[in-house]
Amino acid sequence: MSRETVFIGFGSNVGDRVDFCDRAVTLLSLLPHSQLAGVSLLYETEPVNDGSNPGEGWFLNGVVQIETDIAPKSLLSVLREIERSLGRDQDNRSGPRTIDLDILFYGRRVINEPDLVVPHPRLHQRRFVLMPLSELDPLFVHPVRQRTVNQMLAEVDDRSEVRLLFPQPSTRYGSRPTCGPRLDS
Repeated sequence: MSRETVFIGFGSNVGDRVDFCDRAVTLLSLLPHSQLAGVSLLYETEPVNDGSNPGEGWFLNGVVQIETDIAPKSLLSVLREIERSLGRDQDNRSGPRTIDLDILFYGRRVINEPDLVVPHPRLHQRRFVLMPLSELDPLFVHPVRQRTVNQMLAEVDDRSEVRLLFPQPSTRYGSRPTCGPRLDS
């Protein structure tokens, strides 16, 4: 099976949000048959109550890009396992959460099964998903809507506040350029 480009959204609004996001990304970077290709910056976003009850705490959100040959259903199981290991309440999935992991895109595939819908059915309505996604691949085309990530971001009606976390934490996964001293000077 050839590797697919997969985008996974992550978010946390309970406890040490930076640490939960950092640990989730670190675990994703260790997946077998996979390679971490990119990690967005972290965004602070107000909770969106779309029928769920995520609580009052603002979320930290971001997106990870991996190249993987893990099948979609198996990947979903792995994400649920990571959520469990980081203390996610599986019985109250719509409540406040230590970590939330969602498959946004799995290559150009369209999957419509009872427990897995890809592309994520609401990603085009969510600024907190589209902003970090546009950082990683602004020209990625949604296989159903036939719009690029940047086009969907320009058209989104979501008025909830999404702001870049400042300052960005230093993280273990080192996807960002460091501002350390140059060794060749």
